[in-house]
Amino acid sequence: MSALTRWEPTTRWNPFKDLEEMEHRLSTYFGRPAARTEAGKEAMTVAEWSPLVDITEDEKEYLIKADLPEVKKEDVKLTVQDDVMSISGERKYEKEEKGKKYHRIERAYGSFMRSFTLPEDADGSKVSAEYKEGVLKVHLPKSEKAKPKSIEVKVS
Repeated sequence: MSALTRWEPTTRWNPFKDLEEMEHRLSTYFGRPAARTEAGKEAMTVAEWSPLVDITEDEKEYLIKADLPEVKKEDVKLTVQDDVMSISGERKYEKEEKGKKYHRIERAYGSFMRSFTLPEDADGSKVSAEYKEGVLKVHLPKSEKAKPKSIEVKVS
């Protein structure tokens, strides 16, 4: 601890205050602003966002599904370079319309990027993708040398 705190015997101990201070210290350590409460009201901070992904594998390919709700197809970019596949893009903030009151905005907006190192058995030159209903599906085929081969052995 880097500061001295004066002990006030009339002040009651508040474990939540200690918890908030610890959260603030940890958030500062990790380079993120901490959520603060003001007079018991909820305060929220939304960090930069990145899409959630599912990665599955079968005998032919790897399939990466990325959730990109309300992101336009033209705002998504997929690149493969030096055995790293990157998905980047931007979800644009809706313009505030007259007559609308916003009570809460929790969804994050702005640029995003997710990068994945390709497995050794993947063929990055044959990657393909499709985008439908806010889900990007990236098909990453396995290379021919990685696919199992069966060889018939003749016994004489």
